[in-house]
Amino acid sequence: MDGSLQARQTKEVAATQQRTAPDSKEDGQQPRGVALRGFEDAPTDAIRDYCHLLGEALAGQGFELDQALIPWVERGWLRGLGWLWRESAKWEGRWVLVQYTALAWSRRGFPLRLLAVLGVLKVRRVKLAVVFHDALPFPGGRLVDRLRRRCQTWVMRRCYRWTDKSILTVPLSKVYWLPREAAKAAFVPVGSTLLGLEDEAAYEGQRPEGERTVVVFGVTGGRRIAREVGDIAYVVRQVAQECLQLRIMVIGRGSEEAREALQAALQGSGVQIFALGILPGPDIKRIFSGADALLFVRGHVSSRRSSAIAAIACGLPIVGYAGDETGSPIVEAGVNLVPEGDREALAEALARVLTDAELWQTLHQRNMAAQRDYFGWDRVAERFLEILE
Repeated sequence: MDGSLQARQTKEVAATQQRTAPDSKEDGQQPRGVALRGFEDAPTDAIRDYCHLLGEALAGQGFELDQALIPWVERGWLRGLGWLWRESAKWEGRWVLVQYTALAWSRRGFPLRLLAVLGVLKVRRVKLAVVFHDALPFPGGRLVDRLRRRCQTWVMRRCYRWTDKSILTVPLSKVYWLPREAAKAAFVPVGSTLLGLEDEAAYEGQRPEGERTVVVFGVTGGRRIAREVGDIAYVVRQVAQECLQLRIMVIGRGSEEAREALQAALQGSGVQIFALGILPGPDIKRIFSGADALLFVRGHVSSRRSSAIAAIACGLPIVGYAGDETGSPIVEAGVNLVPEGDREALAEALARVLTDAELWQTLHQRNMAAQRDYFGWDRVAERFLEILE
């Protein structure tokens, strides 16, 4: 395992041991909870950032959320569960928000070990909630994909039955494995790690004529990279025929891996290509502030996609695919979506956003309203408190 990742995990475990003192309302302390994760990704971790930003927002509303990371990657599962048993002795009566992604509890996406974690917490008599960042099981047509999907669905259903609350980052109507009367389930969209613009006035008026900048935030690696690069190249070539000057900025995971394939696919198109890799939040914010649209081909746009929510927070119109998880409130934001896989419609949608100043402004204003009403961290924290209380 990466040395820096080991150091960060060790540091966070130690900090958790210092912070997680027993909860007490009688002594005048404000209520406390714990955000529990099973894995820390590198070099960036969206779930870690989500938990810390949620904690900051909840603290502003009188609820302290401590951060805890089960050290199963560095210590193994048995020692990780031993650590959890010792630490959770301090959590009785608190809300523990277990963060679910399938890969956080299994390297191959078979998250059966999560049930052991829930069992420990139930014995410790905590108030238990699971936050489902992967609300639907993984797709795929291979035998291993079908087995993985059945395993994930089975685990998620038992998580719902065993816990006091299930918090999903997509609308409940999109989640087929929930029971018909899912009284313990609630929907809370994710917030943005960019926290919006410092100067909203930068977007007043129409976008200037001339060069157009399209951002692609994240490209899936492995087997899916060829399809995503093909979609990007097709759309950009079609749009370049209507926009005399067009440049593509690919940032985030997979961007450097996709550079050569994109350059080859767009050779002779006259489109400028910049693949910038993983960037800090302020740099992403600056790029979004100067861009004209976010092109989203990494699956479909939904309220759990932090890259899409980041664009909404910055007022940047989104052009992408709609799919199984797409619903309100994401469709109320500044999005121009087409059926998943329809590259022709996607190219037409992006061309309209880049050439129609009135449409661009409408989408921008819808993004700012959606950020205020649904995706701002204060609003996310309010929804959590409504659910937990």
